[in-house]
Amino acid sequence: MYNLALFLQDQPDLTQAHHALMMMVPIFMLFGVIFLAIIIIPFWFICKKAGFSPWLSLLNVIPLGNLILVYVLAFAQWKVMPIPQAAYPVPYPPPPQPPYPPQA
Repeated sequence: MYNLALFLQDQPDLTQAHHALMMMVPIFMLFGVIFLAIIIIPFWFICKKAGFSPWLSLLNVIPLGNLILVYVLAFAQWKVMPIPQAAYPVPYPPPPQPPYPPQA
């Protein structure tokens, strides 16, 4: 019973709890900014490469905005024309031909 009485008697100091929470707020804000940058930067480049305004990537900030952006990118007519596959250069040179055997 004595331990229970001590446990109930020791209340946490509210000013210390308030100071601890105030120290955690900037850390959470920093994590939030890093998380938003991880999400927004790739969508910025995707929108730019697709021919849309890169500012559309900021739709990820509002709730369900990322779902709207994904549907816009999936079903809209892209303004960028794809390059035909035949126009791509060969990534490596053809293998050298062995020399012909000497003719007698």
